[in-house]
Amino acid sequence: MRPIINSLFLCLLIPLSACSQKVDENLKYLEQKPPSMRPEIFAPGLISKNNESEFGSVFNEEATAFFYGVDKNGRTEIRHSELIGQKWSDPKTILSHEKYGFNDPFLSPDEQRLYFISERTMDGLGVKQDHDIWYVEKERDGWSEPINAGPNINSNKNEYYISFTQTGTMYFSSNKIISSERKNNFDIYSSKSIDGVFQEAIPLGDSINTLNYEADVFVDPKETYIIFCARRQEGLGRSDLYISFKNTNGRWSKSINMGDKINTEKHELCPFVSKDGQYLFYTSNQDIYWVNSKVIDELRKNR
Repeated sequence: MRPIINSLFLCLLIPLSACSQKVDENLKYLEQKPPSMRPEIFAPGLISKNNESEFGSVFNEEATAFFYGVDKNGRTEIRHSELIGQKWSDPKTILSHEKYGFNDPFLSPDEQRLYFISERTMDGLGVKQDHDIWYVEKERDGWSEPINAGPNINSNKNEYYISFTQTGTMYFSSNKIISSERKNNFDIYSSKSIDGVFQEAIPLGDSINTLNYEADVFVDPKETYIIFCARRQEGLGRSDLYISFKNTNGRWSKSINMGDKINTEKHELCPFVSKDGQYLFYTSNQDIYWVNSKVIDELRKNR
């Protein structure tokens, strides 16, 4: 069975220049009231529901199309909602399969690809394998079939979550390095894109990666900071969001916990900052939250 790949958004299927009419600011972000410096559940009852687990969310640049992952009865799928005229469409599943899961959606910098993770096999027929990073490309009538991101990204272990710099460098996490002392062995990697080809992935340094779990990384498109999920002894809960800033010497600063404004005794993961830089989205306690991104500025000042 091939995956369900529905195309629901007309504007995103034609050149971006044809979609340049100004959007009413009040209609963006599913018409939700903007959050303050205190995190709030995003679109309760519409996106964040009591009977489902939502995570891995991303908006397009115009904040008129929204993609997110949902765990439905133990199987993950990707849903989508978009602004059509003056009204948002009801969220609909665009990637699902009776055998494989789909999760962690993220748009490429030019928004012509939707990346995600899945345990599908290369031929889409065999039993589930480790998680790889995949993508679908926009076509005139919808999406292409899933395409594997290739051996410079994927391994025979698990690769999770995806984000990009402006120049197309991919940041992601993997547990491809395994040793007896690394029980929670996910690290964060980056891979430059040269002429459209991902280069060999390089692990980030010890200011980010430790012997603990580091995954679910969001990189600021200008590469001035990264936010990621980690499990560390000083953490506030099951896992927390941490942040690191790029120093003037081009190196990442020692990562710090984002504190109790963001982190709880629950599981915080899946960070994403909107392309206009206004809001930080993330998952906590199986719902999607958002908060004014000034929380990042505060951490930068106080580090």
